Amino acid sequence: MATPESESFVRAFARGLQVIEALGEGSGRKTLAEVAEAVDLPRTAVRRFLMTLVDLTFVRTDEKQYWLTPRVLRLGLSYLSSLPYWREAQPALEELSTRARQSCALSVLDGEDIVYVLRQHAKRILPMSPSLGSRLPAHAVSMGRVLLSGLSDEEIDAYLQSATLKPRTSATIVDRKRLKQEILKARIQGYAWVDGELDESICGLAIPVRNKEGETIAAINVSLPTGQFTSETAAEQFLPELRLAASRLRAVMP
Repeated sequence: MATPESESFVRAFARGLQVIEALGEGSGRKTLAEVAEAVDLPRTAVRRFLMTLVDLTFVRTDEKQYWLTPRVLRLGLSYLSSLPYWREAQPALEELSTRARQSCALSVLDGEDIVYVLRQHAKRILPMSPSLGSRLPAHAVSMGRVLLSGLSDEEIDAYLQSATLKPRTSATIVDRKRLKQEILKARIQGYAWVDGELDESICGLAIPVRNKEGETIAAINVSLPTGQFTSETAAEQFLPELRLAASRLRAVMP
């Protein structure tokens, strides 16, 4: 893998991607100064990146502020369409949500976060309802625990050494030893249950989505209101439906 110190690392390209990410953070338009501060680069360099992106129609400007155009969606949609299970994912989650009568989602691991690649809402919307592209800390959610459990022991240890474990509620596990125990527990039992660690009003039950080689490539979950289920009752009621959806995705993988 190329690193900033290697000859194969194209620094200008990497900085251009940083500028796109900076424009996508938060809402509204950004000035040159705001973008430069966000990426920690000189304004002169950032202006060149911005004008290049304007020429490529990824960015628009009124000479005072800059903002992304819909063309940027091509980058994200290219990723989604490359997923071998993507075409089957929407109907699988729709069926899961209908049968479970709960909101459900599909996510992948990206560094210390999970990223939602699909979300199916039940009629009753929970207080926190992430959408496509939303990022959540892996340590505090059920899908994150499942995705982390699919890593090798060495990768789990590396994650635990470097991850920023911020408490989101009073229940959030931030002790690294205890978190490792929960990750390994999810690996052994094949699912993860997290109650009120990201939001006090929400709990979740998640299982891995594996490819035909048995590798964990995604996670699927149901989101539930806290207080209505225990880990045992949730597993009894929703695990069969989750496993059916995961097997449906696995079946279409090459």
